[in-house]
Amino acid sequence: MNPTPRGHFRSVFLNGHNSNWTGADVNLPNNIGDTPLHKAAFTGRKEVVMLLLHYDACATVINGNAQIPKDVTQNEEIRSMLEAAERTEERKLENSLLEAAREGDLSTLTRLLSRKKPPDINCTDLLGNTPLHCAAYRGQKQCALKLLKSGARPGVNNKQGQTAFDLASDAVMKQVLESNINRGTVRHVKKFEGPLWKSSRFFGWRSYWVVLQDGVLSWYSKQSDAEANVKRQGCKSLTSSNCLIRSKDNCFFTLKCFDDSVHHFKVSAQNDPEATRKAWLEALEEHSAYSTHYCSQEQGSETEDEEEVMSLGELSQSLQAAETSHKKLEKEVASFMSLLKNDNQLEEFPSTFLHKMQEICELSSETSSSLSVCLSLFSRQEGVRSVKLEQELEKNKILSEALQTLATEHHELEQSVVKGSSPRSPLSEDEFHDAVSDSESEYSLSGFETVASHSSEEEDDDDDDDDQDSVMFHSTSPTTMLDHHGDEDQTQPNGISEHRASLPAPMFSRNDFSIWSILRNCIGMELSKITMPVIFNEPLSFLQRLTEYMEHTYLIQQANATQNSIERMKCVAAFAVSAVASQWERTGKPFNPLLGETYELVREDLGFRLISEQVSHHPPISAFHAEGLKQDFVFHGSIYPKLKFWGKSVEAEPKGIITLELPKHSESYTWTNPTCCVHNIIVGQLWIEQYGNVEITNHRTGERCILNFKPCGLFGKELHKVEGYILDKSKKKLCSLYGKWTECMYVIEPAAFEAHKKNDKKTPEEKKAKSGGEEQEEVPSPAADTVQMIPGSQLLWRIAPRPANSAQMYSFTSFAMQLNELHKDMEGVIPQTDCRLRPDIRAMENGDIDLASEEKKRLEEKQRAGRKNRAKSDEEWKTRSPALGPRWFQQGQNPHTKSQDWIFTGGYWDRNYAQLPDIY
Repeated sequence: MNPTPRGHFRSVFLNGHNSNWTGADVNLPNNIGDTPLHKAAFTGRKEVVMLLLHYDACATVINGNAQIPKDVTQNEEIRSMLEAAERTEERKLENSLLEAAREGDLSTLTRLLSRKKPPDINCTDLLGNTPLHCAAYRGQKQCALKLLKSGARPGVNNKQGQTAFDLASDAVMKQVLESNINRGTVRHVKKFEGPLWKSSRFFGWRSYWVVLQDGVLSWYSKQSDAEANVKRQGCKSLTSSNCLIRSKDNCFFTLKCFDDSVHHFKVSAQNDPEATRKAWLEALEEHSAYSTHYCSQEQGSETEDEEEVMSLGELSQSLQAAETSHKKLEKEVASFMSLLKNDNQLEEFPSTFLHKMQEICELSSETSSSLSVCLSLFSRQEGVRSVKLEQELEKNKILSEALQTLATEHHELEQSVVKGSSPRSPLSEDEFHDAVSDSESEYSLSGFETVASHSSEEEDDDDDDDDQDSVMFHSTSPTTMLDHHGDEDQTQPNGISEHRASLPAPMFSRNDFSIWSILRNCIGMELSKITMPVIFNEPLSFLQRLTEYMEHTYLIQQANATQNSIERMKCVAAFAVSAVASQWERTGKPFNPLLGETYELVREDLGFRLISEQVSHHPPISAFHAEGLKQDFVFHGSIYPKLKFWGKSVEAEPKGIITLELPKHSESYTWTNPTCCVHNIIVGQLWIEQYGNVEITNHRTGERCILNFKPCGLFGKELHKVEGYILDKSKKKLCSLYGKWTECMYVIEPAAFEAHKKNDKKTPEEKKAKSGGEEQEEVPSPAADTVQMIPGSQLLWRIAPRPANSAQMYSFTSFAMQLNELHKDMEGVIPQTDCRLRPDIRAMENGDIDLASEEKKRLEEKQRAGRKNRAKSDEEWKTRSPALGPRWFQQGQNPHTKSQDWIFTGGYWDRNYAQLPDIY
């Protein structure tokens, strides 16, 4: 420790006594690593030490001589103060660890355990509970897995004498803890079987022989079929399943599976049915816990384990190094013994010494021999596993072919049903234009953007209104509304005087490519990690696709202009529906954003600016924040999908809250997007549908809008339909909304809407008689409005026609074509992480598919290498650091829903991007 320059200490001291010390970094080191606390401790200035500790100076910072402040002081009183501060800091970290385990905050828990000096993983709270106790009691499975992997002891007792296993809240958590206690053994659940009655939609109650084995429920017509494992009538994985019972019926129980399918069973009413049902319920719970635990644990630890696996070649090299060391040891021992013998010094050493030397040499030889045997066993085991792998690959091939055959038969059966139905069925060849594309593999992509990493429900549509039916809530004329969308803008930000009307090169044909040819090789993989060929992409990043929300900013501005809260809710509801309309006929998957990738868009003509960032890679989370240039609104959210692969279709359930704030009215609205599903990924024409309920809440008035995105149904009568109501806080229906998310939305009085629906349910004969025997309906053409307008309705929103060249430009809207424009004046203004600068997207936009593919692969490998380097050096992307660049969002609580969200931290528009990471 060198004497301190007086100037450095004096400035600290003076600043310390200045009440204006706001913003000063009390842990700022000098050029040799000494912090102010080091200096104050070294010079024995107790009052300055106390002052620095009062301002949260860190007592554990290591200087250039590898010393912490207490190591440099000679004053025992100061040393005691610093040791107390150390304990306080350690206790704060331990409390943070306990809180993270309780709340299931995996990112915070991982960051704490990755510190160079992590808190005690077995620390306790006032009741003696360790972090593992807390995670087990709260059912935080992923946190428990992380704690166990990091060395937490599951056998520790709290003050009540309870272990974490005793506090486990459910069977799944007990499986997690039990598997760690019995590590090294493969746990199996006991097979359970017997007769059950099962309900079928078409055949009613039928008797089956039901078998529970390894987390799978199967049913057979006869017990002999089950024993021979033939003619299985059906099966269901029990992952995340649960059972329900009726209190009045001691035979009946219901099984609800992970895909929300429901199966009804009954035990025989003879021979104590209650006990029999109890046995089945216990067996189902055990198998469900087994299936849920082993599936999810494997996925959760995949990225962490991939770096720990060693190949046989690496083991061989390690053994060779051990053998070399052993030979060297033998040679040194022999040389030593020879030296002693030649100098006649053997007699001077006791015999026990020579005996020990011989023992060491023999033990080294035995160790080397044992390692050789170990390697031999590894070699044989690898041979066995190679054979098993070949067998599994063959089974996989057979199953994938069987699945394709089954899907083909299913498709043919559906087509035969459709052909036998009414010619006006919306699934007929003439009317299904809005759901299918011209090429067999096209629609794979609009939905498959979901599969690769992102939820397709985050996309927006092109929403223009070119007639007198524009939204009626504002005095703006229809002509004025067109100005929100057209290409006639003369003054544009970032130096662009006029936006482009087409891309530099048209899209490539995908007719020679098949989604199934890729998916069949990815069976068993986590869907968000499947790498798709670049041919399935469109030249936009997902962050740019997210920005398409803002195409309909005029709806927000109209909401802000009206003084009636119900009228505002109508505009917000139209905005929420229009946000998914751009998926219609969009066949390309946006590029997956890289971690830290950003996108900005400033549109003075539309009155907003937006910044978005990829804040997490696994799971993929994109955060965005938009604000009106006149401070008239704030629109923000974070999006990440929950993906499911159903064999013939891929479903993306959106996660994340969308928030719209209108400061003028002190109002905030929140909602989530509907579920998106891509059908026929194996055979047939691919098409997309949106379904599920969307609830928009006005948190100031308590008013809600409930929108139901209807599923297609067997004959497609509900395809693309959206219906809903606006309710006041007493749940009274104030108005009804209806339309299609691909076309338009109307609003009408609830009574008129209910009367129309009631009339619509009348039989065709009644309608025909009422209309004088003449058939009025005609098959609508693809360009026609297929939404039947109810008299008295008011139009909220209508989709605008896409440009004439849209089909050659990835079915982009005019707004989408402008998103990746890069003008020379932007260079040096936008940050280097902006996705306009991504070389793979730029190459694809310019028509160079080979370069795009090469760049996409290079960027993926660079990101993978960067993640491994950060993990090895204990760096965390989520922590602000000059080496990693500033972040524009941080995880926090949504102020309106109190749920976890990503909140904009500000500072982006200051244009200070000097220390951003190089991700491209």
